[in-house]
Amino acid sequence: MIVILSFLCYFVALFWLSRWVARRGTSNETFFRGERRSPWRMVAFGMIGASISGVTFVSVPGMVLSSGMTYLQLCMGFILGYIAVAFVLLPVYYQLNLTSIYAYLGERLGERSYLTGAGFFLLSKMVGTAVKFYVACLVLHHFLLSSLGIPFAVTVVLLVMLIWLYTHRGGVRTLVFTDSLQTLCLFAALLIIIYMVMGSLGLSLTDAVKAIVADERSRVFVFDDWVSRHNFWKQLLSGAFIVVVMTGLDQDMMQKNLTCRTLREAQKNMCSYGVCFLPVNLLFLCLGVLLAQLFELQGVALPSRGDDLLPMFVSTSGSSLVLVLFTLGIVAASFSSADSALTALTTSYCVDIRRRPQDEQLRRRVHVAVCVLFAVCVLVIRAINSTSLIDAIYTIVSYTYGPLLGLFAFGLFTKRRVHDRLVPAVCVLSPVLCYALDLLFQHVWSYRFGYELLLLNGLLTFLGMWLLRIRRSL
Repeated sequence: MIVILSFLCYFVALFWLSRWVARRGTSNETFFRGERRSPWRMVAFGMIGASISGVTFVSVPGMVLSSGMTYLQLCMGFILGYIAVAFVLLPVYYQLNLTSIYAYLGERLGERSYLTGAGFFLLSKMVGTAVKFYVACLVLHHFLLSSLGIPFAVTVVLLVMLIWLYTHRGGVRTLVFTDSLQTLCLFAALLIIIYMVMGSLGLSLTDAVKAIVADERSRVFVFDDWVSRHNFWKQLLSGAFIVVVMTGLDQDMMQKNLTCRTLREAQKNMCSYGVCFLPVNLLFLCLGVLLAQLFELQGVALPSRGDDLLPMFVSTSGSSLVLVLFTLGIVAASFSSADSALTALTTSYCVDIRRRPQDEQLRRRVHVAVCVLFAVCVLVIRAINSTSLIDAIYTIVSYTYGPLLGLFAFGLFTKRRVHDRLVPAVCVLSPVLCYALDLLFQHVWSYRFGYELLLLNGLLTFLGMWLLRIRRSL
C-alpha cells in the first residue's frame, strides 16, 4: 500500500502540473513548440531526466560487474557531442525556424530525403523508447502489480494511458515542467539509495570515496587494448557521435531545445545539461561498486547479469523505503523519457508525414494512435528480449540512426545536390551492409563492432549520397 500510495501521489502531482501548464492553451503551437517561451534552465534540468531512462537506472550500476567504470569514457564523448550539437546544428534549426528538424532535409536535399529521415526517426524512436519503457513496466509489475494478479499487458496499457492523460493537452510545453519534476524525483531517489547503501556498509562519505577508488571495478580508462570495445578512443568518438544522432538529429530531444526563446538560450541549455551528464552517470556507477561491495561483505553471490544488481538489492533489503525509492526512480526516469518520445512521434507524423501542423483534430487522433502502437511495441519486446537492455538500445541506434547521421552530414558539409529519388535505397542498404560487415569481421578476424558501428553506418550512407551527387551545387 505504501508503494501504491507513493505512485498515486507522484502521478497526481504530474497530472496537476500538466493541468496548470495547459491552462494557457492547448493549441498545436503549444503542443509542438511550447510557443517558444520555455526558460532554458528548466529545459536543461528536465532534459537530464529525459536522457536518463529507466534503463540507465537499472543497467548502469550493473555495468561495473563486467566493464568497471569504462562507461564514463563514453560519457566523456557525450560532452563533445553536446558541444557539436549546440554550435553546429542548433544555429541551423533556429535560422530556419523549424518545428520538425527533418524539414531541413527537405529544403537541402529533396522530398524523398525528407520523408526518409522522418521515417527512420519514427522507427528508431518507437523501438528505442519502447525498450527503455519496458524496464518501468517490468519493475512495477514485478514489485507491485503481479501480486494483485494483474497481467503484464494490463500494466503496460495502464502506464501508457497515464502518460497520455498528462501530455495530450499541453504537449511539449507540459513536458518542460513535468520533466523537471521527474528529474528531481529521480535524483532524490538515487542519492537516498546511495546513502542507505553507505549506511549498510558503515561508511562515511569520505570512506565511501576511498573504498570506490580502491576497488578494481572503478577502472575507467582502457588504452592498452585496441581490439576491446571499451578502448578509450573508440568510446570517446562513439560517445560524441551517439549524442549527435540521439540528441542533435532526434526530434524528441531537439523539440524541447527549440522551445527556448533564443538560439543563445538553447545553446546554454545544451552545454549545461551535457556537462552534467558525466557526474550523474558517475553516481550510478559508484552505486554499482558500493552494491557489489555490500553483497561481498554479506557473502551473497553477485548476479550473473549486471541488470539484476540493483533490483537484487531492492528485493533483499527488506526495506519499504528502498522499494518506494527504487520504484519512484524507475517510474520518474522512464516516464520522462517516454512522454517526450510520444509527443515527438506525434509531432513528426503530423508535421513531416501528413504536413498538417495546424490540424488539432489530427494531432489528437495521432497522439492516441501513437500511444496504442507504443504499448504494442513494449509487449513485443517483452516477448523477444534476450540481451542487456542498454546495449540493445545502442545497437538499435547504430543501425537506424546511422542513415540520419549520413544524411545530415552530407547536407551540412557539402554543397552538392543528389538524385533524391534514390536516397531511400541508400539509407536502407547502409544498415544491411553494416550488418554483413559485422558478421564478416566476426567470422574472419574475431572482431565485433561496438558502438563504432554507428560511425560506419553514417559513413556508408554519406558515401552513397556522394555517389548520387549531381553536378549542380547550391
